[in-house]
Amino acid sequence: MSDREQHEERLRRAAQFRAERKPGQVGDGFDAEPDDAAPRTFRSTDDESVRARLIVDDAVRRGEFENLPLAGKPIPGLGDSYDPDWWVKGLIQRENITGLGPTAILLRKEDAELDARLDALYSERQVREALEDFNYRVVDARRQLLGGPPVITKLRDIEGEVLRWQERRVERAPEALPAVVVNSRPWWKGVFRRSAPPAD
Repeated sequence: MSDREQHEERLRRAAQFRAERKPGQVGDGFDAEPDDAAPRTFRSTDDESVRARLIVDDAVRRGEFENLPLAGKPIPGLGDSYDPDWWVKGLIQRENITGLGPTAILLRKEDAELDARLDALYSERQVREALEDFNYRVVDARRQLLGGPPVITKLRDIEGEVLRWQERRVERAPEALPAVVVNSRPWWKGVFRRSAPPAD
C-alpha cells in the first residue's frame, strides 16, 4: 500500500469516526460547543496524540519494530514480587559490574580464584604479600558486625601455599620454556673459518 493510499485510508476512517460520533461527546478530539454553529477547535493534547500515533505508524511501516530482542517473549521480571532495588540489580547485570556485594560472598569468590591469581605472580615475596593481604581481609570481615551472610572462608596457610605455588611452578616450567635446538658444531669454528684469508 502506497503512502497516498494509506493517507486516504486514514482520512476515510477519520470521516467515518466523525459521522458516527454523537454531538458533544467527550474525548472525540474536539471541544464540545453548546452552539452547533460555532467553529470547533482541535485540542492540543489530541493533536500531540495524533502526531505520536502517526510517528509510530510510520516507524512500523519502515520496519523499525521488527526483530526486537524480546519480541514474542514475556518481559523479564514481570510478575515477580516487588523488589525496591530492581533498577540497581538491572544496572549491575547490564553493565557487568563486579566487586559489589556482601564481603562474605566476595571473599568466597576470591578464595576460589586465588590459586590462579597466585600462579600469575613471579616471586615468592609477591605470593606471600598476596596471601597476607587475603588473610587480613578474612579476619577483618569476621570482626565486622554489619550483618549479611556469615564469613566461612578459611585462612590460608602462607608457608603451605608458598610450597604449593613452587610445586605448580616447577610442573609448568617445561611447558613454559621453548625447545632449545643444540648445535653440535662449536661456535668458534664458524668464526675462524670466516676470518681466514681465501686460499690462492
